[in-house]
Amino acid sequence: MSVADVGDGKEAVVSAQRVTKTFGKGGVTALQEIDLEVRRGEFISLIGPSGCGKSTLLRVIGDLVEPTTGKILINGKSAHRARLDRDYGIVFQAAVLYDWRTVVKNISLPLELGGWDRARRASRVREMVELVDLAGFEKHYPWQLSGGMQQRVSIARALSFSPALLLMDEPFGALDEMTRERLNLELLRIWAETGSTVVFVTHSISEAVFLSTRVVVMSARPGRITEVVPIDLEQPRTAETREEPRFFELVTEVREALHAGGADEVVAELEGLE
Repeated sequence: MSVADVGDGKEAVVSAQRVTKTFGKGGVTALQEIDLEVRRGEFISLIGPSGCGKSTLLRVIGDLVEPTTGKILINGKSAHRARLDRDYGIVFQAAVLYDWRTVVKNISLPLELGGWDRARRASRVREMVELVDLAGFEKHYPWQLSGGMQQRVSIARALSFSPALLLMDEPFGALDEMTRERLNLELLRIWAETGSTVVFVTHSISEAVFLSTRVVVMSARPGRITEVVPIDLEQPRTAETREEPRFFELVTEVREALHAGGADEVVAELEGLE
């Protein structure tokens, strides 16, 4: 299957064309000739060994890092123009909330910066609080919340202005397994309700398979896309999805793709994070 071929007829939200990124005077190449298209409404996970450039690719898409060569288009325009147009939201591994702002105030920050009037902001924040199931915690501060609740605030903030694209860089990596699995289900519910397009970085093979419509497998540095695995599990996915034979078959397929991509020494590391 071609990396750029998804065959669903939907327009591309993200188009990466021969993207290479080299850092520093020593010329460390993090990404090498990446070609990838992400269609509207897809949930794409990037997986590969540590240091393979997954997060770098996410940052290039989000216009936080410029490619050395190649081109990124977001909704048919440059990544820089898309950032100025607020076409995407970003969620990092750390929730990055402001300790002196309540849940409501953290969620409303992008709307304040966008010049929304008070009534419109309040209405949208109420919608977001309900979406991430935080009703009753509106006046709490981040330090009064669990790690999982903080990440839900971060997700609500990123979605508050209805971005076309949600970029997520290992948002659940620091959470315990039970919280992580619960938030996987929450994220899929939010994705279904909002219709967002998601690009998601993870080290977990099972998480990538459970969440995604496609899993993009990357090689060790310099990061290249070695395979794209379509995930044909039925929607909506539930806790029982993880027990289905097809789920285990797809986990095996992704694991074998990592081996084939020259990541043998790191597959054990990834499996240890399952």
